[in-house]
Amino acid sequence: MSEPIRRALLSVSDKTGIVEFGRFLADQGAEILSTGGTAKMLAEAGVPVTEVSEHTGFPEIMDGRVKTLQPAIHGGLLAVRDNAEHVKAMEEHNIAPIDLLCVNLYPFEATLAAGASYDDCVENIDIGGPAMIRAAAKNHGDVTVVVEPEDYQRVMDEIASHSGATTLETRKFLAQRAYARTAAYDAAISTWLADETDQIWPKRLSFAGELKQTMRYGENPHQAAAFYVNGDPRPGVASATQLQGKELSYNNLNDTDAAFELVSEFEDTACAIIKHANPCGVAVGNTLADAYRAAYVCDTESAFGGIVALNRTLDGETAEEITKIFTEVIIAPAVDEDALKILSGKKNLRVLTTGAMPDPKAGGRTVKMLAGGLLVQGRDNAIFEDLKVVTEKAPTDAQLADMKFAYTVGKHIKSNAIVYCKDGRTVGVGAGQMSRVNSCRIAAFRAEQAAKAQGEDQSWAIGSVVASDAFFPFADGLLEAVEAGAVAVIQPGGSMRDEEVIEAANKAGIAMVFTGMRHFRH
Repeated sequence: MSEPIRRALLSVSDKTGIVEFGRFLADQGAEILSTGGTAKMLAEAGVPVTEVSEHTGFPEIMDGRVKTLQPAIHGGLLAVRDNAEHVKAMEEHNIAPIDLLCVNLYPFEATLAAGASYDDCVENIDIGGPAMIRAAAKNHGDVTVVVEPEDYQRVMDEIASHSGATTLETRKFLAQRAYARTAAYDAAISTWLADETDQIWPKRLSFAGELKQTMRYGENPHQAAAFYVNGDPRPGVASATQLQGKELSYNNLNDTDAAFELVSEFEDTACAIIKHANPCGVAVGNTLADAYRAAYVCDTESAFGGIVALNRTLDGETAEEITKIFTEVIIAPAVDEDALKILSGKKNLRVLTTGAMPDPKAGGRTVKMLAGGLLVQGRDNAIFEDLKVVTEKAPTDAQLADMKFAYTVGKHIKSNAIVYCKDGRTVGVGAGQMSRVNSCRIAAFRAEQAAKAQGEDQSWAIGSVVASDAFFPFADGLLEAVEAGAVAVIQPGGSMRDEEVIEAANKAGIAMVFTGMRHFRH
């Protein structure tokens, strides 16, 4: 057990709870040191406080840039209490020990997120705060460091129950939180400066996240899991408000993110139904209810227990349709009162609102963990370059609209991806196969099954357009689509055998366009 806390330094940007914390420490007999606005707030609340400049005998200078960068402060934080040489140095230089440090940092991240100028961002880079935090955290054998207001109560409870002291176990815990905070702070600054200096791939790339949710398990029950957020303002699952329903699982979050990113691609009213991060039905419509119904009938079997993403405010009519079957999650920019009343009858249904739609053209990075490293790439935020008709037959305007729709959906399907579409809706999806030919076959099968489910004898693939996320390496995949009934094809092109595939399309009498851009999704 350490000695009771006799001296504490409190200097915070976020002043939530600081008066109560300072008053508690003072009531326990601790001398309170502080700076600037924190000192003023404590004094006005009647908490006895000593300004740091008075304690160090050195005034704040350079607009407050230099106030805690003093031997009297860092010596008090770093001195090992049972080290005779350290004690002697403290005595010789009149350095008093500081037993508790409570600091949170200048709001650099919030300043940056608010779109502040370069100079304002620089001024919100804290120097003294991180230096003190790291010093106190290093000396956690003797010093308690607190960087989060949410930890005040834990520290107060421990001091109250341990004769004015904290335990080594708690000080280790708090030291970890302190280093994690300064690491995240430095990561935000270094990332910003990399952007400011046009470094797409800086020598060292830092990532940081704040724990938002721990989960019962990950993809499978034997895997531990948690959800961390990085402060990116992009609307989506990380920033969404959950209106009702059970806690979101690892798979819920993954699938919901995939669904919302897909539906954000469309300017028209749209709905996407996702299962295991792949769309089983996507459609646009005159109304949201029309779009949902068209997406649902594409694969009524897979839609059960799926994720529904919408790009318009969820209304009562659409809510009535969605709640006819079991759905895991609904995500939309907003939900109106009529819909809320209907959804409230499904207590376990998770309903999320984001307030806005993400910009599908915005930049950003995606990250994938590998053994021993990270794969980092730019977000797939483009889709069409120049559509080039490569066959003798050109697509009609209606077919071209369906082609663009199909190719947009295909961008969000696990490769190898094939999607049949007609009249602004998917009618058959083939995803994640090792062979593109097999994806064609599976998508055609789904189109047949969808038609049968609606009491129709003719496959919905007949008269459809088909999109492929990457080129057809041989004509066999295209011929499978033709056999299924497709009348137009959209694909990137770029195969060594493009001419063979074009010749096959011409012989079949179908239209085909090249996009010049593939969309692998692994």
